Amino acid sequence: MSAKLIAGSASPVPEFDVAVVGAGPVGASLACALGQAGAKVAVLEASPVRAPLPPSYDDRPLALAHGSRRILEAIGAWQALAARATPIREIHVSERGGFGVTRIEAAATGVDALGHVIPARDLGESLAAVMAATPGLDLRRPAEVTALDADDKGVTLRLRGAGGDRRPLRARLVAAADGVDSPLRAMLGIRVRDRDYRQRAITANVSCSRPTAGRAFERFTPTGPLALLPLGEHRCALVWAMPEELAEQRMHASKKEFVAALAAAAGGRLGDFTRLGERVGYPLRLVRALDSIAPRAVILGNAAHNLHPVAGQGLNLGLRDAAVLAEVVSDALCGGADPGEPAVLARYRGLRRGDQRLVTVFTDTLVRAFSNASPGLRVLRDLGLLALDLTPALKDRFAAQAMGRAGFQGRLSLGLPL
Repeated sequence: MSAKLIAGSASPVPEFDVAVVGAGPVGASLACALGQAGAKVAVLEASPVRAPLPPSYDDRPLALAHGSRRILEAIGAWQALAARATPIREIHVSERGGFGVTRIEAAATGVDALGHVIPARDLGESLAAVMAATPGLDLRRPAEVTALDADDKGVTLRLRGAGGDRRPLRARLVAAADGVDSPLRAMLGIRVRDRDYRQRAITANVSCSRPTAGRAFERFTPTGPLALLPLGEHRCALVWAMPEELAEQRMHASKKEFVAALAAAAGGRLGDFTRLGERVGYPLRLVRALDSIAPRAVILGNAAHNLHPVAGQGLNLGLRDAAVLAEVVSDALCGGADPGEPAVLARYRGLRRGDQRLVTVFTDTLVRAFSNASPGLRVLRDLGLLALDLTPALKDRFAAQAMGRAGFQGRLSLGLPL
Protein backbone atom coordinates (compact mmCIF):
# COMPACT_ATOMS: atom_id res chain seq x y z
CA MET A 1 0.00 0.00 0.00
CA SER A 2 1.35 3.38 -0.93
CA ALA A 3 1.78 6.19 1.57
CA LYS A 4 2.88 9.81 1.57
CA LEU A 5 3.71 12.61 3.96
CA ILE A 6 1.21 15.45 4.35
CA ALA A 7 1.33 18.67 6.28
CA GLY A 8 0.84 18.17 10.01
CA SER A 9 1.72 14.48 9.89
CA ALA A 10 5.04 13.12 11.13
CA SER A 11 4.62 9.71 9.50
CA PRO A 12 3.53 8.41 6.11
CA VAL A 13 -0.23 8.56 5.55
CA PRO A 14 -1.82 5.45 4.01
CA GLU A 15 -3.49 5.94 0.65
CA PHE A 16 -6.56 4.14 -0.70
CA ASP A 17 -8.59 4.09 -3.86
CA VAL A 18 -11.83 4.54 -1.92
CA ALA A 19 -12.68 5.42 1.67
CA VAL A 20 -16.15 4.15 2.61
CA VAL A 21 -17.61 5.99 5.59
CA GLY A 22 -20.22 3.87 7.36
CA ALA A 23 -20.19 0.09 7.80
CA GLY A 24 -23.92 -0.52 7.74
CA PRO A 25 -25.41 -2.82 5.05
CA VAL A 26 -24.96 -0.26 2.24
CA GLY A 27 -21.41 0.77 3.10
CA ALA A 28 -20.30 -2.78 3.86
CA SER A 29 -21.76 -4.11 0.59
CA LEU A 30 -19.97 -1.39 -1.36
CA ALA A 31 -16.67 -2.10 0.40
CA CYS A 32 -16.93 -5.86 -0.21
CA ALA A 33 -17.71 -5.42 -3.90
CA LEU A 34 -14.84 -2.94 -4.43
CA GLY A 35 -12.35 -5.00 -2.47
CA GLN A 36 -13.22 -8.14 -4.42
CA ALA A 37 -12.70 -6.17 -7.64
CA GLY A 38 -9.15 -5.33 -6.57
CA ALA A 39 -9.58 -1.84 -5.14
CA LYS A 40 -7.76 -0.68 -2.01
CA VAL A 41 -10.57 0.23 0.37
CA ALA A 42 -10.70 1.79 3.83
CA VAL A 43 -13.94 1.35 5.79
CA LEU A 44 -14.45 3.92 8.54
CA GLU A 45 -17.17 3.25 11.12
CA ALA A 46 -17.72 5.64 14.02
CA SER A 47 -19.52 3.22 16.35
CA PRO A 48 -17.49 0.76 18.45
CA VAL A 49 -17.58 -2.99 17.96
CA ARG A 50 -20.44 -4.43 19.99
CA ALA A 51 -20.35 -7.75 21.78
CA PRO A 52 -22.45 -10.38 19.96
CA LEU A 53 -25.81 -11.16 21.51
CA PRO A 54 -27.69 -14.47 21.32
CA PRO A 55 -30.58 -14.60 18.83
CA SER A 56 -33.92 -13.54 20.28
CA TYR A 57 -37.58 -13.29 19.35
CA ASP A 58 -37.17 -9.52 19.03
CA ASP A 59 -34.36 -9.50 16.47
CA ARG A 60 -35.07 -6.64 14.04
CA PRO A 61 -36.02 -7.97 10.58
CA LEU A 62 -35.17 -6.56 7.16
CA ALA A 63 -37.10 -7.06 3.92
CA LEU A 64 -34.71 -7.69 1.03
CA ALA A 65 -36.03 -7.46 -2.53
CA HIS A 66 -35.11 -10.08 -5.12
CA GLY A 67 -32.56 -7.69 -6.65
CA SER A 68 -30.92 -7.15 -3.27
CA ARG A 69 -30.54 -10.89 -2.83
CA ARG A 70 -28.74 -11.04 -6.19
CA ILE A 71 -26.35 -8.30 -5.07
CA LEU A 72 -25.57 -10.16 -1.85
CA GLU A 73 -25.11 -13.40 -3.79
CA ALA A 74 -22.62 -11.70 -6.10
CA ILE A 75 -20.42 -10.51 -3.21
CA GLY A 76 -20.66 -13.82 -1.32
CA ALA A 77 -22.82 -12.62 1.58
CA TRP A 78 -26.04 -14.48 0.81
CA GLN A 79 -24.80 -18.03 1.36
CA ALA A 80 -24.65 -17.58 5.13
CA LEU A 81 -28.11 -15.97 5.16
CA ALA A 82 -30.14 -18.37 3.03
CA ALA A 83 -30.95 -20.82 5.83
CA ARG A 84 -32.50 -18.11 8.04
CA ALA A 85 -34.23 -16.15 5.30
CA THR A 86 -38.01 -16.39 4.93
CA PRO A 87 -39.11 -16.11 1.29
CA ILE A 88 -41.88 -13.71 0.29
CA ARG A 89 -43.94 -15.61 -2.27
CA GLU A 90 -46.89 -13.23 -2.42
CA ILE A 91 -47.56 -9.57 -1.63
CA HIS A 92 -51.16 -8.73 -0.72
CA VAL A 93 -52.10 -5.03 -0.88
CA SER A 94 -55.44 -3.76 0.45
CA GLU A 95 -57.19 -0.89 2.20
CA ARG A 96 -59.15 -1.41 5.40
CA GLY A 97 -62.87 -1.22 4.64
CA GLY A 98 -62.29 -0.99 0.89
CA PHE A 99 -63.07 -3.36 -1.96
CA GLY A 100 -59.81 -3.01 -3.89
CA VAL A 101 -57.11 -5.69 -3.55
CA THR A 102 -53.89 -6.36 -5.46
CA ARG A 103 -51.90 -9.58 -5.25
CA ILE A 104 -48.38 -9.95 -6.61
CA GLU A 105 -47.21 -13.58 -6.83
CA ALA A 106 -43.66 -14.80 -7.31
CA ALA A 107 -44.76 -17.64 -9.59
CA ALA A 108 -46.30 -15.16 -12.03
CA THR A 109 -43.07 -13.17 -12.27
CA GLY A 110 -40.78 -16.12 -12.96
CA VAL A 111 -38.84 -16.03 -9.67
CA ASP A 112 -38.84 -18.33 -6.66
CA ALA A 113 -39.43 -15.41 -4.27
CA LEU A 114 -40.26 -11.72 -4.60
CA GLY A 115 -37.90 -11.07 -1.71
CA HIS A 116 -36.78 -12.41 1.65
CA VAL A 117 -37.09 -11.36 5.27
CA ILE A 118 -33.96 -11.80 7.36
CA PRO A 119 -32.80 -10.72 10.82
CA ALA A 120 -30.71 -7.54 10.60
CA ARG A 121 -28.18 -9.12 12.96
CA ASP A 122 -27.56 -11.96 10.50
CA LEU A 123 -27.01 -9.58 7.59
CA GLY A 124 -24.51 -7.59 9.65
CA GLU A 125 -22.61 -10.71 10.68
CA SER A 126 -22.49 -12.07 7.14
CA LEU A 127 -21.19 -8.81 5.68
CA ALA A 128 -18.63 -8.50 8.49
CA ALA A 129 -17.34 -11.98 7.67
CA VAL A 130 -17.04 -11.13 3.97
CA MET A 131 -15.22 -7.88 4.77
CA ALA A 132 -12.77 -9.74 7.00
CA ALA A 133 -12.02 -12.18 4.17
CA THR A 134 -11.65 -9.52 1.46
CA PRO A 135 -8.05 -8.62 0.53
CA GLY A 136 -7.15 -4.97 0.28
CA LEU A 137 -9.90 -3.91 2.70
CA ASP A 138 -8.90 -2.06 5.88
CA LEU A 139 -11.73 -1.75 8.47
CA ARG A 140 -11.17 0.92 11.13
CA ARG A 141 -13.66 0.92 14.01
CA PRO A 142 -14.23 3.14 15.85
CA ALA A 143 -13.04 5.83 13.47
CA GLU A 144 -14.92 9.12 13.25
CA VAL A 145 -14.20 11.50 10.38
CA THR A 146 -13.69 14.95 11.88
CA ALA A 147 -12.67 16.85 8.74
CA LEU A 148 -11.85 16.28 5.08
CA ASP A 149 -9.95 18.29 2.51
CA ALA A 150 -10.22 17.57 -1.21
CA ASP A 151 -7.59 18.55 -3.76
CA ASP A 152 -6.93 17.64 -7.39
CA LYS A 153 -5.32 14.31 -6.42
CA GLY A 154 -7.52 13.03 -3.63
CA VAL A 155 -9.08 13.63 -0.22
CA THR A 156 -7.40 13.80 3.17
CA LEU A 157 -9.62 12.56 5.99
CA ARG A 158 -8.87 13.53 9.57
CA LEU A 159 -9.97 10.83 11.98
CA ARG A 160 -10.65 10.35 15.66
CA GLY A 161 -10.30 6.76 16.77
CA ALA A 162 -9.96 4.68 19.90
CA GLY A 163 -7.61 5.97 22.58
CA GLY A 164 -7.33 9.39 20.97
CA ASP A 165 -5.82 8.02 17.74
CA ARG A 166 -5.92 10.85 15.18
CA ARG A 167 -3.96 9.40 12.25
CA PRO A 168 -5.30 10.69 8.90
CA LEU A 169 -5.60 8.83 5.63
CA ARG A 170 -5.85 9.69 1.94
CA ALA A 171 -8.28 8.36 -0.67
CA ARG A 172 -8.98 9.20 -4.29
CA LEU A 173 -12.72 8.90 -3.63
CA VAL A 174 -14.88 9.14 -0.50
CA ALA A 175 -18.22 7.29 -0.36
CA ALA A 176 -20.46 8.44 2.48
CA ALA A 177 -22.95 5.83 3.67
CA ASP A 178 -23.18 7.19 7.21
CA GLY A 179 -26.95 7.47 7.65
CA VAL A 180 -29.83 9.90 7.41
CA ASP A 181 -28.12 12.59 9.51
CA SER A 182 -24.83 12.06 7.66
CA PRO A 183 -21.98 14.14 9.13
CA LEU A 184 -20.05 13.66 5.86
CA ARG A 185 -22.92 15.08 3.83
CA ALA A 186 -22.80 18.22 5.96
CA MET A 187 -19.01 18.48 5.61
CA LEU A 188 -19.37 18.20 1.84
CA GLY A 189 -21.90 21.04 1.81
CA ILE A 190 -24.65 18.97 0.17
CA ARG A 191 -28.05 20.39 1.08
CA VAL A 192 -31.18 18.36 1.67
CA ARG A 193 -34.94 18.71 1.62
CA ASP A 194 -36.24 17.42 4.92
CA ARG A 195 -39.95 16.91 5.53
CA ASP A 196 -41.40 15.55 8.75
CA TYR A 197 -44.35 13.21 8.09
CA ARG A 198 -45.51 13.80 11.68
CA GLN A 199 -45.82 10.04 11.95
CA ARG A 200 -44.02 7.35 13.87
CA ALA A 201 -43.49 3.75 12.87
CA ILE A 202 -43.95 1.05 15.47
CA THR A 203 -42.06 -2.16 14.79
CA ALA A 204 -42.44 -5.47 16.59
CA ASN A 205 -42.44 -9.19 15.95
CA VAL A 206 -45.80 -10.92 16.34
CA SER A 207 -46.98 -14.52 16.25
CA CYS A 208 -50.18 -15.50 14.46
CA SER A 209 -52.50 -18.51 14.65
CA ARG A 210 -52.66 -19.10 10.89
CA PRO A 211 -49.60 -19.92 8.77
CA THR A 212 -48.11 -17.03 6.84
CA ALA A 213 -47.51 -19.22 3.76
CA GLY A 214 -44.88 -16.75 2.61
CA ARG A 215 -47.40 -13.91 2.27
CA ALA A 216 -46.52 -10.29 3.00
CA PHE A 217 -49.38 -7.88 3.69
CA GLU A 218 -49.36 -4.14 2.96
CA ARG A 219 -52.56 -2.69 4.38
CA PHE A 220 -53.65 0.94 4.35
CA THR A 221 -55.75 2.12 7.27
CA PRO A 222 -57.31 5.50 8.13
CA THR A 223 -54.46 6.21 10.57
CA GLY A 224 -51.58 4.97 8.41
CA PRO A 225 -50.15 1.98 6.53
CA LEU A 226 -49.06 -1.24 8.19
CA ALA A 227 -47.00 -4.10 6.84
CA LEU A 228 -46.82 -7.68 8.08
CA LEU A 229 -43.81 -9.58 6.73
CA PRO A 230 -43.39 -13.36 7.11
CA LEU A 231 -40.71 -14.48 9.54
CA GLY A 232 -41.52 -18.18 9.49
CA GLU A 233 -44.64 -20.31 9.54
CA HIS A 234 -46.42 -18.50 12.38
CA ARG A 235 -44.44 -15.29 12.95
CA CYS A 236 -44.44 -11.87 11.29
CA ALA A 237 -42.56 -8.61 11.44
CA LEU A 238 -44.86 -5.64 11.94
CA VAL A 239 -44.15 -2.12 10.65
CA TRP A 240 -47.07 0.16 11.53
CA ALA A 241 -47.03 3.89 10.73
CA MET A 242 -49.43 6.28 12.46
CA PRO A 243 -49.70 9.87 13.73
CA GLU A 244 -47.27 10.76 16.51
CA GLU A 245 -49.86 11.15 19.29
CA LEU A 246 -51.51 7.82 18.47
CA ALA A 247 -48.12 6.11 18.30
CA GLU A 248 -47.27 7.45 21.74
CA GLN A 249 -50.50 5.96 23.11
CA ARG A 250 -49.95 2.60 21.48
CA MET A 251 -46.32 2.38 22.56
CA HIS A 252 -47.53 2.60 26.18
CA ALA A 253 -50.71 0.55 25.78
CA SER A 254 -50.93 -2.88 27.36
CA LYS A 255 -50.10 -5.84 25.14
CA LYS A 256 -53.76 -6.82 25.12
CA GLU A 257 -54.85 -3.34 24.00
CA PHE A 258 -52.17 -3.15 21.33
CA VAL A 259 -52.98 -6.59 19.90
CA ALA A 260 -56.70 -5.72 19.79
CA ALA A 261 -55.96 -2.55 17.82
CA LEU A 262 -53.65 -4.46 15.49
CA ALA A 263 -56.25 -7.17 14.87
CA ALA A 264 -58.87 -4.54 14.00
CA ALA A 265 -56.50 -2.78 11.58
CA ALA A 266 -54.97 -5.86 9.94
CA GLY A 267 -58.08 -7.95 9.30
CA GLY A 268 -58.29 -11.67 9.99
CA ARG A 269 -56.20 -13.20 7.21
CA LEU A 270 -53.54 -14.39 9.68
CA GLY A 271 -56.01 -15.37 12.38
CA ASP A 272 -55.38 -14.25 15.95
CA PHE A 273 -52.17 -12.57 17.07
CA THR A 274 -50.95 -14.80 19.88
CA ARG A 275 -47.68 -13.17 20.94
CA LEU A 276 -46.30 -9.66 20.81
CA GLY A 277 -42.60 -8.85 21.06
CA GLU A 278 -40.88 -5.65 22.10
CA ARG A 279 -42.27 -2.51 20.49
CA VAL A 280 -39.84 0.02 19.04
CA GLY A 281 -40.92 3.39 17.68
CA TYR A 282 -39.09 5.86 15.45
CA PRO A 283 -40.04 9.13 13.70
CA LEU A 284 -40.67 9.20 9.96
CA ARG A 285 -39.03 11.79 7.71
CA LEU A 286 -38.49 12.22 4.02
CA VAL A 287 -34.91 13.39 3.49
CA ARG A 288 -33.68 13.95 -0.05
CA ALA A 289 -30.21 15.23 -0.89
CA LEU A 290 -30.21 17.86 -3.62
CA ASP A 291 -27.22 16.13 -5.19
CA SER A 292 -25.45 12.82 -4.72
CA ILE A 293 -21.95 13.93 -5.65
CA ALA A 294 -19.38 16.52 -4.62
CA PRO A 295 -15.70 16.93 -5.56
CA ARG A 296 -14.17 13.46 -5.07
CA ALA A 297 -17.15 12.30 -3.03
CA VAL A 298 -20.42 10.40 -3.36
CA ILE A 299 -23.26 10.03 -0.85
CA LEU A 300 -25.49 6.97 -0.98
CA GLY A 301 -28.06 5.03 0.99
CA ASN A 302 -29.91 6.92 3.71
CA ALA A 303 -27.39 9.74 3.46
CA ALA A 304 -28.86 10.46 0.02
CA HIS A 305 -32.49 9.43 0.49
CA ASN A 306 -34.35 8.50 3.67
CA LEU A 307 -37.83 7.21 2.83
CA HIS A 308 -41.11 6.34 4.53
CA PRO A 309 -41.15 2.57 5.23
CA VAL A 310 -44.31 2.02 3.15
CA ALA A 311 -43.51 -0.62 0.47
CA GLY A 312 -40.15 -1.36 2.16
CA GLN A 313 -37.95 0.34 -0.44
CA GLY A 314 -35.32 2.23 1.58
CA LEU A 315 -32.61 -0.39 2.21
CA ASN A 316 -33.10 -1.96 -1.21
CA LEU A 317 -32.64 1.41 -2.91
CA GLY A 318 -29.40 1.92 -0.95
CA LEU A 319 -28.06 -1.50 -1.93
CA ARG A 320 -28.67 -0.65 -5.58
CA ASP A 321 -26.71 2.58 -5.01
CA ALA A 322 -23.81 0.50 -3.68
CA ALA A 323 -23.96 -1.97 -6.56
CA VAL A 324 -23.88 0.71 -9.26
CA LEU A 325 -21.17 2.77 -7.56
CA ALA A 326 -19.02 -0.35 -7.19
CA GLU A 327 -19.42 -1.08 -10.90
CA VAL A 328 -18.63 2.48 -12.00
CA VAL A 329 -15.54 2.70 -9.78
CA SER A 330 -14.35 -0.77 -10.79
CA ASP A 331 -14.70 0.10 -14.47
CA ALA A 332 -12.69 3.29 -13.92
CA LEU A 333 -9.89 1.47 -12.09
CA CYS A 334 -9.74 -1.29 -14.71
CA GLY A 335 -9.43 1.36 -17.39
CA GLY A 336 -6.63 3.14 -15.56
CA ALA A 337 -8.82 6.13 -14.70
CA ASP A 338 -9.00 8.05 -11.45
CA PRO A 339 -12.14 6.85 -9.58
CA GLY A 340 -12.69 10.31 -8.12
CA GLU A 341 -12.62 12.28 -11.36
CA PRO A 342 -15.75 14.24 -12.34
CA ALA A 343 -16.64 12.01 -15.30
CA VAL A 344 -16.77 8.91 -13.11
CA LEU A 345 -18.97 10.61 -10.51
CA ALA A 346 -21.23 12.03 -13.21
CA ARG A 347 -21.71 8.54 -14.64
CA TYR A 348 -22.80 7.23 -11.25
CA ARG A 349 -25.23 10.10 -10.77
CA GLY A 350 -26.71 9.60 -14.21
CA LEU A 351 -27.22 5.87 -13.74
CA ARG A 352 -28.85 6.23 -10.32
CA ARG A 353 -30.89 9.43 -10.66
CA GLY A 354 -33.94 7.85 -12.31
CA ASP A 355 -34.34 4.97 -9.84
CA GLN A 356 -33.80 7.22 -6.83
CA ARG A 357 -36.32 9.78 -8.05
CA LEU A 358 -38.94 7.17 -9.04
CA VAL A 359 -38.82 5.30 -5.72
CA THR A 360 -38.82 8.51 -3.68
CA VAL A 361 -41.85 9.90 -5.53
CA PHE A 362 -43.61 6.52 -5.45
CA THR A 363 -43.35 6.06 -1.68
CA ASP A 364 -44.20 9.68 -0.93
CA THR A 365 -47.24 9.54 -3.23
CA LEU A 366 -48.50 6.38 -1.52
CA VAL A 367 -48.29 8.07 1.87
CA ARG A 368 -50.09 11.19 0.66
CA ALA A 369 -52.76 9.40 -1.36
CA PHE A 370 -53.74 6.92 1.33
CA SER A 371 -53.65 9.57 4.08
CA ASN A 372 -56.52 11.50 2.48
CA ALA A 373 -59.90 10.55 4.01
CA SER A 374 -61.99 11.97 1.15
CA PRO A 375 -64.73 9.43 0.22
CA GLY A 376 -64.26 10.18 -3.48
CA LEU A 377 -60.52 9.61 -3.31
CA ARG A 378 -61.08 6.39 -1.39
CA VAL A 379 -63.21 5.00 -4.21
CA LEU A 380 -60.51 5.98 -6.69
CA ARG A 381 -57.89 4.19 -4.56
CA ASP A 382 -59.95 1.01 -4.52
CA LEU A 383 -60.51 1.19 -8.25
CA GLY A 384 -56.79 1.72 -8.72
CA LEU A 385 -55.94 -1.39 -6.67
CA LEU A 386 -58.46 -3.43 -8.70
CA ALA A 387 -57.11 -2.08 -11.98
CA LEU A 388 -53.57 -2.97 -10.93
CA ASP A 389 -54.67 -6.48 -10.01
CA LEU A 390 -56.52 -7.01 -13.30
CA THR A 391 -53.96 -5.46 -15.69
CA PRO A 392 -50.98 -7.78 -16.29
CA ALA A 393 -48.74 -5.07 -17.78
CA LEU A 394 -49.27 -2.75 -14.81
CA LYS A 395 -48.81 -5.59 -12.36
CA ASP A 396 -45.58 -6.69 -14.04
CA ARG A 397 -44.21 -3.15 -13.84
CA PHE A 398 -45.19 -2.84 -10.18
CA ALA A 399 -43.61 -6.23 -9.40
CA ALA A 400 -40.40 -5.29 -11.22
CA GLN A 401 -40.09 -2.10 -9.15
CA ALA A 402 -40.84 -3.94 -5.89
CA MET A 403 -38.18 -6.54 -6.69
CA GLY A 404 -35.54 -3.98 -7.67
CA ARG A 405 -35.54 -5.10 -11.31
CA ALA A 406 -36.66 -1.83 -12.91
CA GLY A 407 -34.27 0.60 -14.57
CA PHE A 408 -30.53 0.06 -15.04
CA GLN A 409 -29.43 -3.43 -14.02
CA GLY A 410 -25.72 -3.54 -13.35
CA ARG A 411 -23.62 -6.67 -13.05
CA LEU A 412 -24.09 -7.13 -9.32
CA SER A 413 -27.88 -6.71 -9.61
CA LEU A 414 -27.80 -9.61 -12.09
CA GLY A 415 -25.86 -11.74 -9.64
CA LEU A 416 -22.61 -11.39 -11.61
CA PRO A 417 -19.21 -10.44 -10.20
CA LEU A 418 -17.61 -7.16 -11.16
